Amino acid sequence: MGITPLQFKQMQERLGSPRRTAMPVFERTALVSANAHQVILGVDPSLRGTGYGVIRLAKPCPETLTHGVISCPAGWEHSRCLVKIVQKLREVLQQHHPVVCVVEGLFYAQNLQTALVMGEARGAALATIAEAGLAIYELAPRKVKQAIVGYGAAQKLAVAKMVQRMLRLSEMPAPDAADALALALAHAQEQGRYSFQAAKRV
Repeated sequence: MGITPLQFKQMQERLGSPRRTAMPVFERTALVSANAHQVILGVDPSLRGTGYGVIRLAKPCPETLTHGVISCPAGWEHSRCLVKIVQKLREVLQQHHPVVCVVEGLFYAQNLQTALVMGEARGAALATIAEAGLAIYELAPRKVKQAIVGYGAAQKLAVAKMVQRMLRLSEMPAPDAADALALALAHAQEQGRYSFQAAKRV
């Protein structure tokens, strides 16, 4: 079948013009997967000192976006502490836009009052983070220490020193902030390798 010179020219123009092509499904999936956990928020809930830390996955090492402790004086009522936790976490979420959050898993408390107070702080943090639409996972303290220090019963100081080294921080973070950063780092490690046991989603 022959074509005229005009038809040939029109075909060339169509082929030469930029066209928006659909991205293959497997490429879109890979892109979403690559960006899914790019910015991670770690939270170590406590009524008087909730630690938080946000990291961005990068090479050669993760980048620390922010970290700190939401401190509340001993004289404050519980309700006032919970409000401060909510307000500060909302501020962190709005400023740094994490896409996933990792909280410290529940631990056994011999004192019932301590368990109740910890539950209040944890509930306030979880509700605030869930309100922002983040996926929330929890990691047991022992598992985090194993991932960061290599020893499940490591002391807070050892965790803080290793976090400082891994994130190349100029100063060692406060213990509660270091625990939060350790949570984020441990989650990043879990996502970066094959695991037969999926992280527990809250």
